[in-house]
Amino acid sequence: MKKNLLLAAVSLVALSAAAPAVAADLAARPYTKAPPAMVAAIYDWSGFYIGINGGGGSSHATWDLVNFGREGSHDATGGTVGGQIGYRWQSAQWVFGVEGQGNWADFSGSNTSALTGFNNRTKIDSFGLITGQVGYAWNNVLVYVKGGAAVVGAKYDVRTVGGAFVASNEDTRWGGTVGVGLEYGFAPNWSIGAEYNHIFLGGHDQNLTNGNVLVQTDHIKQGVDMGLVRLNYKFGGPILAKY
Repeated sequence: MKKNLLLAAVSLVALSAAAPAVAADLAARPYTKAPPAMVAAIYDWSGFYIGINGGGGSSHATWDLVNFGREGSHDATGGTVGGQIGYRWQSAQWVFGVEGQGNWADFSGSNTSALTGFNNRTKIDSFGLITGQVGYAWNNVLVYVKGGAAVVGAKYDVRTVGGAFVASNEDTRWGGTVGVGLEYGFAPNWSIGAEYNHIFLGGHDQNLTNGNVLVQTDHIKQGVDMGLVRLNYKFGGPILAKY
């Protein structure tokens, strides 16, 4: 009996000693690192931005000599350069914004009056736009429409065929503006785009004087069309979205 108990105890000890060796002989399960989550940069149009612009435009002006009739019309054309500052905020793919823009311009032109035979000259040397924007974005491509108020610095001259001064006036005219644009974000903070704008000035009586003497009064109707190329820098970068 004692001999059987002794043999059983020896067998139990032997099995306990062999168990770790068996476990060690088993192949360890290889560790597989989980694949990294895909991360895509989504362009965020939200934030303040500042930029420059340049292009060309044309102002169609019609002169009517008050109480006498139509003198004629002409296109005042030329170049423009300026800057803009604004703020945009994005909700899903919709983008909303406000912007102020100021430009120097040289839109000038003239025609010979059908009534007086003099040259009527129109020149726009500056303009400003205060607008709201609504756009739709496909990641870093934005299409938008805009509208708001416009202010234009204009000059009007009457000269003889030989160029001698007859009368003039300078005016700051207010009106409205609408436009449409396409913008492309080519870097986290940079975008380039093209924009078309129309300024509505309507008609307004202009008293043309020589010194302090009134020479004539013309009712002048104007509208401005222009195309601009714009470069903007936005403060802030893209957001990262995991999917």
